[in-house]
Amino acid sequence: MLPKFYQNCFQNVLTPAQYKMLEILLMLLQFHKTVTIEKLATVFPQPIKFESRRRSIQRFLLLPQLSIPYLWFPLLKRWVKNSLKRGEKRLIFAIDRTQWRSQNVFVISLIEQKRAIPVYWLLLPKKGCSNLGEQKKLIRPLLQLFKGYQMLVLGDREFHSIKLANWLHSKGIDFVLRQKQGIYIRQENQSHQRLQSLGLTPGISFFLTGIQATKQKGFANFNLAGYYKRKYRGVVEPAGWFLLTNLDSLKDAIKAFKLRSGIEAMFKDCKTGGYNLESTYADGQRLIALILLIAIAYTCAILVGRNSRSSGLQKYVGRLKELQRLHRRHSAFWIGLYGQLWVGAMEFWADLAHELMRLKPSKLPYFQQGLRAMTLIQSAL
Repeated sequence: MLPKFYQNCFQNVLTPAQYKMLEILLMLLQFHKTVTIEKLATVFPQPIKFESRRRSIQRFLLLPQLSIPYLWFPLLKRWVKNSLKRGEKRLIFAIDRTQWRSQNVFVISLIEQKRAIPVYWLLLPKKGCSNLGEQKKLIRPLLQLFKGYQMLVLGDREFHSIKLANWLHSKGIDFVLRQKQGIYIRQENQSHQRLQSLGLTPGISFFLTGIQATKQKGFANFNLAGYYKRKYRGVVEPAGWFLLTNLDSLKDAIKAFKLRSGIEAMFKDCKTGGYNLESTYADGQRLIALILLIAIAYTCAILVGRNSRSSGLQKYVGRLKELQRLHRRHSAFWIGLYGQLWVGAMEFWADLAHELMRLKPSKLPYFQQGLRAMTLIQSAL
């Protein structure tokens, strides 16, 4: 079962049969954590031949309604409206790529509560880095979708281009783009020098204003933040950060760029660590549609996980903490996913579960508390 506002968005654009097909596929994704069409067809709950089930899924993934602007963008607008604090108008996005076999997926994600939510994605027809044209193509749809919000874009070293920085600035978009050490900069009344010559070492930070970030002429001057995390518990980071930005302070630039790590966690959850996206051999429109299904399932799990935490229900879903572990064992995504799996298993094996409970009458008060927790987890959707 999908959250209510998901249902409203999807039922507005899908027929009843298409919506039910979507609901079933999302349920299979959550329970079996795979987007391989062959495996989805194996467990698809329809009394027809396997080959017919497989073709039915393939046809569904090619539906024109199953597109990012048509199905996903209206939902994202509601997500942003529901999640932002009153009066808050800044949205933070991270751009990155993930690649496996011949697939090269270029993604822009919304960073929200230190989590990355996929917003828009393209399949690049090549291996390797994106170019400026592809970067503009990825970002442009968001300009209309989030009109009225102040946007901030984060990018790792692949996106160090001064041309990208200049274009973002011209569109009124704030940015923090990590630079390669070999990049040349020029401070006022000084000659050009490489970033690696600035002496950035562990524990050092600085903020240079109005620098020229290329030897080429015709580009605006921006600011440069340098940051190298100090040695901690004997561990030294392999390199510091050189961050080109149009933000006005070191603190703002560093604080923003640290949020970029959310996209790495998202890729892990969508690939080997979660839905096993890299196991699929789909390509083209079918792959884009499968990523869309993952995005829907992923955000549903996050919502359930957050609601479970705020209701104090995570203790029924997984271990809260471990000795000598600084961070939470499970993210909101995994709390939500495990919660749905737990409730689903209880429903699937209801007869066996109730029979086992009957054989343990002394545990009845605990069972009643657990059943109430399951009800609350279901109501979080």
